[in-house]
Amino acid sequence: MKDKFYAYIQTLQDTITSKLEEVDGAVKFQEDIWERPEGGGGRTRVIENGAVFEKGGVNISGVHGALPESMQKYFGVKDADFFACGLSLVLHPKNPMVPTVHANWRYFEMYDKEGTIVDQWFGGGQDLTPYYLFEEDAVHFHSTCKKVCDAHNPEFYSKYKKRCDEYFWNTHRDEGRGLGGLFFDYCKATDEMQMQDWYNFVTEVGDSFLEAYVPIVIKNKEKAYTPEQRTWQEIRRGRYVEFNLVHDKGTLFGLKTNGRIESILMSLPPHVQWVYDHQPEKGSEEEKLLAVLKNPKDWI
Repeated sequence: MKDKFYAYIQTLQDTITSKLEEVDGAVKFQEDIWERPEGGGGRTRVIENGAVFEKGGVNISGVHGALPESMQKYFGVKDADFFACGLSLVLHPKNPMVPTVHANWRYFEMYDKEGTIVDQWFGGGQDLTPYYLFEEDAVHFHSTCKKVCDAHNPEFYSKYKKRCDEYFWNTHRDEGRGLGGLFFDYCKATDEMQMQDWYNFVTEVGDSFLEAYVPIVIKNKEKAYTPEQRTWQEIRRGRYVEFNLVHDKGTLFGLKTNGRIESILMSLPPHVQWVYDHQPEKGSEEEKLLAVLKNPKDWI
């Protein structure tokens, strides 16, 4: 399973980066192949200063070795080894009318000292973080997510949409990071879903990413914007940074397992502002966005 999934994310990385380069039209992804001293490595691809994407990364990794003590405590195990692989992407467009997007699809195995698998699971999801609210874009993104989920279980979309709203929540701000999407974790074998079934589900979600996001980019990338709207984008990006550094489990796992810092922190945007006690004007488009972030909405 781990070999099959790692082969899948290698191909998916190629597919996604090729399409995004086509959409941007000005710059290509820079590739960086790296190794982890304790075992494994990855292939980082970063795009910067493009016509559409100010910064973004589409990274894959496959790491293995002894589970660090901090993670042993987290999982409640002793002297375990692990293997983890996944594709993680974040894209920060230049135009504030185009939303930031994040996606991640991953697989994890844990072993005893004899090398026997004692636990294994899939996780992942994809979510949208706009700076200006275009409801038809939110509906398109969520509809694409629901279509994939419905092909596997009619309960998946509502279940994983709710988890996404709960997970990508800046508790210290009491607001969502964005408009959500899907979030699933610890997807283990059950009577209803074997590991092959979870593989089929997760890979089909991964395959749906470009369909969910690219039409939104193409629709909005040429829209005019003001310096004030750019400032709002940078203020909202600050909330994105706060979530990634304070709450995100993937970031924390990478930092605690001696992950590659440059790859982990590629999710951070290049231009951000923290303005003291910033409040949008009453009745403005900015306030309209905040209202939805404070009260997650059912888009379908």
